[in-house]
Amino acid sequence: MADYKYSTLAVHAGQSPDPQTGAVNVPLYLSSTFELTGIGTDRGWDYSRAGNPTRDKLEEALAALEGGTSGHAFTSGMAAISALFAMLRAGDHLLCSKDVYAGTVRLLDQIVSGYGIEIEYVDTSNLAAVEAAIKPNTKLIHIETPSNPLMVLTDIAAVSAIAHAKGVEVSVDNTFLSPALQSPLALGADIVMHSTTKYLNGHSDGLGGALIGSKPEHKERFLLVQKAAGGVMSPFECFLVLRGIRTLAVRIRQHEENGLAIATYLAQHPKVSKVAYPGLKSHPQYALAVRQQKGFGSMMSFEVSGREAAGRFLKAIKIFVSAESLGGVESLASHSATTTHASVTQEQRDAMGITDGRIRLSIGIEDKEDLIADLEQALAAV
Repeated sequence: MADYKYSTLAVHAGQSPDPQTGAVNVPLYLSSTFELTGIGTDRGWDYSRAGNPTRDKLEEALAALEGGTSGHAFTSGMAAISALFAMLRAGDHLLCSKDVYAGTVRLLDQIVSGYGIEIEYVDTSNLAAVEAAIKPNTKLIHIETPSNPLMVLTDIAAVSAIAHAKGVEVSVDNTFLSPALQSPLALGADIVMHSTTKYLNGHSDGLGGALIGSKPEHKERFLLVQKAAGGVMSPFECFLVLRGIRTLAVRIRQHEENGLAIATYLAQHPKVSKVAYPGLKSHPQYALAVRQQKGFGSMMSFEVSGREAAGRFLKAIKIFVSAESLGGVESLASHSATTTHASVTQEQRDAMGITDGRIRLSIGIEDKEDLIADLEQALAAV
């Protein structure tokens, strides 16, 4: 289906009618085990941890959406990224974007580092810094672009070229933009990671994660992790993500229309000191966003005068919900220092540039005039 345009692909990838019943939605197979046809033979499935017909269809869709060779669905975004880092061995060196989601930092610093893996954080928006940080034992560069919550971009094609020249693979967390707005594999990356909880599901009613590989060996590695370590997405969660993907293209269009309108409004507000949104021409990497992305998305962050002002704002919002997640149809606002980045130290937040006045917004698909009016009255309380 690679020749279809994206909106068509989102509706039909992995979603062909069931051959037995003609059902246009992928059936929900809740069975944990499957009848064997003989000694060592089956109909394609034997145990749901190793494979499930509903999960197979989601993984087929994920691979198609990202242009990969295989997709792999996990219980959460963190389970997916844990499976990614399970590729590494003691003595390997991992480079990671310095201002990633704090859950990734927590996983790396408190768990992965204990396996004898050397972890180094680098400003991946600085190509010279990336090249200088690569060592003989570097195996993977993991980047998050745009970054959470500062919306810093990394040039995927340039980092991939630098990495590949030295035999290093590149993985990209594509959660913030979704495959509708960014195609890391087409830009040269090797592996794409998603929290499917976000835009792919799109309705804030399911938890999941995914890895999409570009090489046959990726399929072998991630299948092994799925079978050996578990952490696979349940059939029902797979059903929900498949449902969400079908409306992804149309949802993203509304998300982005609202996002640009709200970022433009915030950039002109006297109580807002900074707005981080790649769709604004004032963003220092606007040109890269235009070149690398197929749109600007609906994630942004902005700064008010401090923690007290942020608290007043979050208490005053009415349509926006004060909550930590993102990518659903409803608009959310969160205080980065005490939600997404509460698990890292104040020193680490300072190094990342996450101040106590930083508020992150996930713009939903409501009427943009209503959303702007809600922001107006909430900022009046600051």
